[in-house]
Amino acid sequence: MKPISKSRLPIHAGLVCLAIVVGLFGYMGFVMGAAQMLNTLMHTAHDLLLNTCFYLMAICVLTGAVGKVFVEFGVVDLLERLLRPLMRPLFNLPGVASLGAVMTFLSDNPAIITLSRDKRFSQYFKKYQFISLTNFGTAFGMGLIVIIFMIGQGYFAAPLIGFGGAFVGSIISTRLMQRFILKDFPAYATEVAEVSSRAQDTIVEKVADEKPQSLFVRILNALLDGGRSGVDIGLAIIPGVLIISTLVMMLTFGPSADGTYTGAAYEGTQLLPDLVGKIDWLFNWLFGFTDPHQIAFPITALGAVGAALSLVPGFISSGWIDGNAIAVFTAIGMCWSGFLSTHTAMLDSLGYRELTSKAILAHTVGGLCAAFTAHWAYMLFQLF
Repeated sequence: MKPISKSRLPIHAGLVCLAIVVGLFGYMGFVMGAAQMLNTLMHTAHDLLLNTCFYLMAICVLTGAVGKVFVEFGVVDLLERLLRPLMRPLFNLPGVASLGAVMTFLSDNPAIITLSRDKRFSQYFKKYQFISLTNFGTAFGMGLIVIIFMIGQGYFAAPLIGFGGAFVGSIISTRLMQRFILKDFPAYATEVAEVSSRAQDTIVEKVADEKPQSLFVRILNALLDGGRSGVDIGLAIIPGVLIISTLVMMLTFGPSADGTYTGAAYEGTQLLPDLVGKIDWLFNWLFGFTDPHQIAFPITALGAVGAALSLVPGFISSGWIDGNAIAVFTAIGMCWSGFLSTHTAMLDSLGYRELTSKAILAHTVGGLCAAFTAHWAYMLFQLF
């Protein structure tokens, strides 16, 4: 009889996890009441699912369809050609990297990994450039969805200013990551990137003798295929929205209008605003935040930008949002794009897991710079 294998995790890891869970829910239960806390937890998650997740999924389906049409009829190739001259001077990347920026902007962060597994794509990169694709691609992930969502909330100029801030943040994050890599691995400056022998060519080429399709069929297939990919992204957003946003909202919002806890959706302990309120001068100078509740957005965007977007309608209805906040939210939401939950997997798939901490540090700085740039750009915009 084989002995039962012991867990590789030390016992104190379990104790720490248990202490965090008990401490978090114990605190909320103490402030709100156990029954009210559980009711608020369920009601908030249910409302987010119906009124936010499905709304985001609809946006994902529509943008996915548009993105697929762009791919099918060469718009992506056109954008890639237009952006290619910017890659070397701005990002220190080969021109072909612009294709990764366009694809992640139209879909999500992992699109850059799909491209990197294509040998014809990766052969243009030195190793340090190849690894920095994680930061480069993440900075544009879900960009179209973020911008369309913000425009749908009634803002137009602010999201576009935020996009400019995200672009600046992407340059800083990518360049900083390259600097970190070369400092520890100088040889990567000349070594050509290699992909696993198991990697498959993922850029689909049309077969020469393939039967041509009519224009109507090509449009219909592109719309349906793109919409289907949008459903996949929409489904992937749901766990982050329901788990992360629910907890963040319960730490951000306060009791009901009469000051009591009723178990209704969107009640909470107001812990985050109370903590941020002690140093609100810093966030006001850096990002122009006029309300301490606004800090919940960048905190949530660390894990999932879809979850962060779900906070915006509640902020608007509570009067905590202005144009500057939308610009900053767009910049930091698009640049960070839930990188804490994706960088480890992305670098692992590239075969450089040991550089995860450096990628996270570089992208944290890039996101903060994106928000800072968006804030001051919006202030300049207000002068005209």
